[in-house]
Amino acid sequence: MKLDIARQRLNTPAKPTNQARRPVVLRLEACPPRGQENAARFRSRIEFLCRMMTDRTSRLTFAITSVFASSLIFYFAIAAALAAPAEPSPPPVTPTPEAKPSPVVVLSPPAATPSKAVENSVVKIFATLRQPDPSKPWTKKEPTEITASGAVISGKRILTNAHVVQYASEVQVQANQAGDKLPASVKAVAPGMDLAVLELEDQKFFDSHSPLPFKKSLPDSKEPVMVYGYPTGGASLSITKGIISRIEFTGYSLSTLGLRIQIDAAINPGNSGGPAIVNDEIVGLAFSHLQMAQNIGYIIPVEEIELFLQDIADGHYDGKPTMYDDLQTLENPALRSYLHLPEALQGMLVHRPFDSAASYPLKECKIGDTLRIRFPYLVQKLAVKDTVPLTIFRGGKEMRINLPVLRQRPLVIPELRGNYPSYFVYGPMVFSEATTDLLAIAQKNRETSAIIGLLTYVGSPLIARIGDKPAFPDERLVVVPCPFFPHRLSKGYGNPAWQVLKTVNHQSIKNLNHLVEVLRDLKDEFVTFEFNTRSGGESFVFPRAEMVIATENILNDNGVRSQGSADVMKSWSAKPTDH
Repeated sequence: MKLDIARQRLNTPAKPTNQARRPVVLRLEACPPRGQENAARFRSRIEFLCRMMTDRTSRLTFAITSVFASSLIFYFAIAAALAAPAEPSPPPVTPTPEAKPSPVVVLSPPAATPSKAVENSVVKIFATLRQPDPSKPWTKKEPTEITASGAVISGKRILTNAHVVQYASEVQVQANQAGDKLPASVKAVAPGMDLAVLELEDQKFFDSHSPLPFKKSLPDSKEPVMVYGYPTGGASLSITKGIISRIEFTGYSLSTLGLRIQIDAAINPGNSGGPAIVNDEIVGLAFSHLQMAQNIGYIIPVEEIELFLQDIADGHYDGKPTMYDDLQTLENPALRSYLHLPEALQGMLVHRPFDSAASYPLKECKIGDTLRIRFPYLVQKLAVKDTVPLTIFRGGKEMRINLPVLRQRPLVIPELRGNYPSYFVYGPMVFSEATTDLLAIAQKNRETSAIIGLLTYVGSPLIARIGDKPAFPDERLVVVPCPFFPHRLSKGYGNPAWQVLKTVNHQSIKNLNHLVEVLRDLKDEFVTFEFNTRSGGESFVFPRAEMVIATENILNDNGVRSQGSADVMKSWSAKPTDH
């Protein structure tokens, strides 16, 4: 079963045209020498996923819409069920740090002898995590102690998974058969690709723990592989053996795609961040396993790891270069004949460019319903300084262009990606910006899962705009993430949770900071909140002066330390306000 992470634009009907548009066909230029072998080997493995786009004006019944929309929302829930992260395991009670560790445990007899050099460079990671709570954005979840794995790499660094150290308040590293735990800091994180790099305060550690080399090419199918790590069930290093089952290009998250290797070696909680080894070289990093089957694990290949390390060389992670244009293959002979394409011409048909600006080099070819396919593997291989060389066929002529590509996909409902949610409390109401992390809570919580159908029925933007890019700069959806705080001001009103704010005193709200500025500058006697639903929903009207006065008491009564997150409080206090 393949998971299509990319989102279709359901709410944007195609614009009618009275003029026939000429076809635009593009093809990628040949691979540069570096990585050419991998690209050629993998080209035949690229899977183009297609899905018919649906005009919003032809939406059928609520039941169909609900199922379809819910499938879009729960991509992350399905992904978690089918390819769940190899969760870090709770730290074992025994042995104590003073206890002598037991010998290395080999869970399945390998064909080759495990390397002592590799064993010496695989570390155990201890982390204390403080995860965000999007439904209560003013607080964090209780601290969680976890353990995972990591590998020493060049540059006196330790490579591990992002989900191991993201939101970590403390990180420590312990070498194989060592008692001491060394303090570590997170140098860089790629949340979408689940990769992270750690640095140690004690640089002498690397004098006796050599970096593991990377394999220069992708492994072959059925090639034996060993996975090193510290899974749950013991304190010592574990080694499992398997084979490479498949290599595919697939989704890691809502907006990130990449190469992924499937192996049949056991990957369990605690294995996260452990290296997969072939001939004493790293071929990948363990990061997830299939919960509904045995001995199906996934590793991040070296090719993706090297892209990450190259990206962070300047001290900042920018993301992977990707095209977000809607494209279609040219395999069907009737389609080729309809477009009057030369027999030898190969490439992709452009249906909907990502950017409609006149300066954007790709233009739309309108011939009917839109299909979406993706070939970002070649895009990330060929991108140079955030552009990709393309040859396009337009109006019977061939021309070369440099297409700009993005490293972060702009989304109106984004992922938190290691950040804590912004929020603002005004009277008994809490406001935050919509994220996919907030929507994930609805699926996990039995009490709120039924609300998804209701949101679909009322046409909530939380459903309709998943996968949409912002309609204007800085557009974000402002949502009420939780019920009212108890207070007499909310008497008689329904539960506002999960509703998307549309206007305040008839002013359209662009994002959370804009909401704070509007509330700050109000001088009306009453403040009115209206929400974005098909039926109009319920309007909430409050006495403005009382809302301001009540806020401080509500914060104290509910143990909320600040009226808002630091970013929005700057806007709230930007200038004196006469309330």
